[in-house]
Amino acid sequence: METVNYPLTLNITWLREMYLKKEITPEDVVIEIIRRAAEDAEMNIWIIPPDMEMIKPHLDRLSSIDPKSSPLWGIPFAIKDNIDLAGVPTTAACPDYAYTPDRHAAAVERLVAVGAIPVGKTNLDQFATGLVGTRSPYGETHNSLRKELISGGSSSGSAVGVARGHAAFSLGTDTAGSGRVPAALNHLVGYKPSLGAWPTRGVVPACASLDCVTVFAHSLEDALEVDLVVRGVDDNDPWGKSLPLPIARLPQKICLPKGPLKFFGPYANEYRNAWYKAMSCFEKLNIPVEYIDYDLFFQAGFILYGGPWVAERWANLDEFIESHPGATFSVTEKILRTGAAEEHHAASVFNAMHRLQKYKLEARKLLNNAVLAMPTCGGTWTREQARLDPIGTNTDMGRYTNHCNLLDLCAVAVPSGYAAEQIPFGITLFALSENEDLICGTADLFTDKVTTTLEKGNTGDTALASETSTTFIAVCGLHMRGYPFEKQMIEAGAQFIREDVTAAKYQLVKLPTVPAKPGLIKKLTGGSSIAIELWEMPIDAFGRFTASIPAPLGIGKVELQDGQEVPGFICEDYAAVGAEDITASGGWRNI
Repeated sequence: METVNYPLTLNITWLREMYLKKEITPEDVVIEIIRRAAEDAEMNIWIIPPDMEMIKPHLDRLSSIDPKSSPLWGIPFAIKDNIDLAGVPTTAACPDYAYTPDRHAAAVERLVAVGAIPVGKTNLDQFATGLVGTRSPYGETHNSLRKELISGGSSSGSAVGVARGHAAFSLGTDTAGSGRVPAALNHLVGYKPSLGAWPTRGVVPACASLDCVTVFAHSLEDALEVDLVVRGVDDNDPWGKSLPLPIARLPQKICLPKGPLKFFGPYANEYRNAWYKAMSCFEKLNIPVEYIDYDLFFQAGFILYGGPWVAERWANLDEFIESHPGATFSVTEKILRTGAAEEHHAASVFNAMHRLQKYKLEARKLLNNAVLAMPTCGGTWTREQARLDPIGTNTDMGRYTNHCNLLDLCAVAVPSGYAAEQIPFGITLFALSENEDLICGTADLFTDKVTTTLEKGNTGDTALASETSTTFIAVCGLHMRGYPFEKQMIEAGAQFIREDVTAAKYQLVKLPTVPAKPGLIKKLTGGSSIAIELWEMPIDAFGRFTASIPAPLGIGKVELQDGQEVPGFICEDYAAVGAEDITASGGWRNI
């Protein structure tokens, strides 16, 4: 057999084609995976790394399965080490907790039955408590692209293993975002089915009432191949629900958050820019977009660690922690012990449940035949930053994910280009538990749009499209929608993105021109927020458009309420002399 040039990443389609053409065998693939895992050993991806002795029984049984009728025949997958693989220790990233199960977890059992090959157990934030990937005695898992950055957690090794080509897909778990955050930070798809759709038998519980088994893959298509096998009720799983296979369809609307979002970390501005690009992409999908108040989802997410649900984590592990002093990672134990706080009494649990039920009702009304789109993460951190501030950095990583399971939503995290060089950016789509169809249909459409835009921009290193292809422009007067000069924007190929407001640093004056025009002047002190519109214009038209603007107006940097600076209409200071000050109006539409 000729030497095979394996791709840097493995996917189900490529492997299946190569198997059917008999150009490689599953054993060949496993040998390559063992080599790659050894080469990446310092990245702390594995707790129990790929080993031929462990894998050989699974290779041997492939002879009893027809590869033509089993789409996952010979497909290697990784397993987060809080999910049971028979005969192999489960540690949950705590050596003293380790036990060796005699039966696979239900999800693993179903995959093995159709010929998928488990290749090892991956690292995680201990007891699946964390979103950073640094809380493990087995070492901090490195990001797959930038080793100084966090990998995301708690399913850290599962994501990085797939991203580094150690497996075609992997199983993770998700309680607060562990199946989505690592996907975004490693340029993967993270599919989180509805609560109960995949069985959790054989999973070390974090919050049993909220836990989901999830999948990391390079495409939604691969993730849904896994879903096809794993979905369904297990008779011994008390949390299971009978939910249908998702068949992609489009929603009636896409909900986007209005107002500024918080971005954080060393690449906060780059993440903000990437999110604006993603919002622009959603506006171009020919699906109605509605801007909504995100506070409902933030308040629901706060309940996870700011309310009594943390007591559920403590209830699962209190006996072990009390009887094994010093066995638990210090930051993990600190978090878990908050679940024993006096304020988390029985009445507080019911109060939180009742509050959450109201949030669920609001979410159900809002997301009726709709999807909510959010950045999966508002930023990232270096591993050193996470080490120095383990609580604060982790809290930020869950800002846009924690609400999901509490509100009984399904979710899929998909890549959305890059925020900066080798810094992936991703968005997450959420829908009601019975509407997995909608997140699949929207993810397909969004991914197609992203791919097309990237191809036009001829780059993979910026968010959605090259910065040389389009630019944002803030408009505050007669170029806004419905005003006489809107046609100039359209003629320049510009598209309306959304309404926004400036930082509270501007004066707005009414210039004595014919017709009258507004002048936006940034002040060193004082000033107010002024309503503007954000448009996106092709860069090749931007220069001509800028050159046509008469003094005292021009194009400069306009600071938005969230701190982002974008090109936009500004006015020279001298024009304020003799002009009417209309700052108090809050914007030109109020004149």
